[in-house]
Amino acid sequence: MNQTQRLFKEGFSDRVYSAGAIAVGKKDRILYKEAGGFVSFEEGAAPVTEDTLFDMASLTKILSTTFSAFHMIEDGTLSLLDSLSDFFPDVPEDKKQITVKHLMTHTSGLPAEILLWKECKDPSEALGRILHAPLVYETGKDVTYSCMGYILLGKIMEKITGKNLDQLAREWTFKPLGMTRTGYRPTDTCDPDPEAAYTETMSLNGPTPPGIVHDENARFLGGISGNAGVFSSLNDMIRFANMLSSQGSPLITRRLFDVARQNYTPGMDENRGLGFQLSGPEPTFFGDLFGDTGLGHTGFTGTSLAVDPETGLYVVFLTNRVHPTRNNGKLTRLRHLIQNAAMAEFYDA
Repeated sequence: MNQTQRLFKEGFSDRVYSAGAIAVGKKDRILYKEAGGFVSFEEGAAPVTEDTLFDMASLTKILSTTFSAFHMIEDGTLSLLDSLSDFFPDVPEDKKQITVKHLMTHTSGLPAEILLWKECKDPSEALGRILHAPLVYETGKDVTYSCMGYILLGKIMEKITGKNLDQLAREWTFKPLGMTRTGYRPTDTCDPDPEAAYTETMSLNGPTPPGIVHDENARFLGGISGNAGVFSSLNDMIRFANMLSSQGSPLITRRLFDVARQNYTPGMDENRGLGFQLSGPEPTFFGDLFGDTGLGHTGFTGTSLAVDPETGLYVVFLTNRVHPTRNNGKLTRLRHLIQNAAMAEFYDA
């Protein structure tokens, strides 16, 4: 048993999660892959497989929204310099110069979170509520991870194309990569999906049965949103990781990949590329050994993807750490240890 596997199994014995799946690889080589546990802590729960669905939470931001934006940038229908005022005529003065680049790098000044489900009577009010929220700092002067910014980015692309994010992600990312178990609203075909890992028994705005998005705002918006809502499996996430490990091929050009992985927030609290969280000298979810070249993202439900573009090494780590409650902070340290072990054991493989 390697150290990565040992730590992964400790997550079950320490009740960090009931469901877990992990893969370490380089491009098309899988160096270690395992799925374990059960979809919930309930007696008789189904065992987890490599095709079990996990709520990807904020990994949606790169799986769906970011790569849809990349496609449109290379297709000539979207620019990083496009501003909110190009798409929404009633934008308040202080937000007219917020650009797509600001949204993708979390430097817009928009608040991290607005309880749309609590402050809006109907999803149709969400756009106006976000646009009229006071900025928390002057645009471009700081970085604050903002789900609101990514909801806006999704709405921009939907307005340009006349299609929802579900269609865009499926057409431009999931289908080309063969990600047949990945998408929004899995309960549209299985109600509820017995193969989905459980999340929180009762979230802030109601129960979350398996296959229903955990994020309250995404659920309020109908399950399809720029900030959350995508479900995926270990096998499908390996396909996505292979693409990043291969410098974006076949979805985007190497040139765009290099632009996307630049650090647009040097000297700020977080290192941010276009959509991606970047590793760096300060402690991050990547652990201690990714250096300053790693890119990836995490999800609140307990999911993460980390890639070292220099070697192609990637770590996909999927859990349901919010089950049965979000009051579980054990995953943060365990994920650091697992990614340290994976880098140490497989870096030269």
